[in-house]
Amino acid sequence: MTSLLAVLPQLPTLEEIVLWGGYIGLFAIVFSETGLLVGFFLPGDSLLVTAGLFAARGELDIVLLNLLLIAAAISGDAAGYFIGLRAGHALFHRPQSRWFRRDHLIKTKEFYDQYGGITIILARFMPFARTFAPVVAGIAEMTYRRFAMFNVAGGALWVLSMTLIGYFLGKTIPGIEKNIEYVIGIVIVLSFLPLVYKYVQHRLKKSPTA
Repeated sequence: MTSLLAVLPQLPTLEEIVLWGGYIGLFAIVFSETGLLVGFFLPGDSLLVTAGLFAARGELDIVLLNLLLIAAAISGDAAGYFIGLRAGHALFHRPQSRWFRRDHLIKTKEFYDQYGGITIILARFMPFARTFAPVVAGIAEMTYRRFAMFNVAGGALWVLSMTLIGYFLGKTIPGIEKNIEYVIGIVIVLSFLPLVYKYVQHRLKKSPTA
C-alpha cells in the first residue's frame, strides 16, 4: 500500500497531460480511446474540456485543436470499425481482463441492437461505449459508407461540444482554470448520466409489472 501511495502522486493531471503532450499527445489519446480497445479508460470528455480551457488562455489554438482532434476521433472510430469487421466475432469469446472489458463490449452491442446506427453518434458522449461502438458496427457489418456518415457527424459533434464548452467557460468566467477540478467533476458526472439512465431503464424493464 505504501508503494502504491508513493506512485499515485506522480500520475499526471489532465492539465499536465495537455501541457506536456501538446497537440500530438491529445491526438494520440483521442485516437486511442476511440480506436483501440485498450483505450476505454482514457479521460476523453474531461480532457477535451481541459484543452478548451487552455485554448481560452491562449496556450493552444482553438481552430487547430479542433481540426486535429476531430481527425483523431474520426480516424480512431474508423480503426475500431475495421477491427470489428475483421476480428470482432472472436472478441465475444475473449476472456475479460484488465485491458479488455468484454462486459462493455456486450452492453454496447445491446445498445446498438436497440438504436442502430445512431449509436455511433450517441456513444461518443458515453464513457466506455465510445470505445466499443465502432467495433460493434464492424461486427454487425454496417456498410462503411453508412458508418462513415455517423462517424464524421459524431466525431465533429463530440469534439466541438467538449472543447468549446471549455473554451467559452474560460473566456466568460475569469480565473475558472483555478477551479478546473470542479469543471472536470461536473463534466464527468454529466458524461455518466446516459449510462445511469440506461441502467435505470433496464432495471425498470426487468421489474415485475403490477
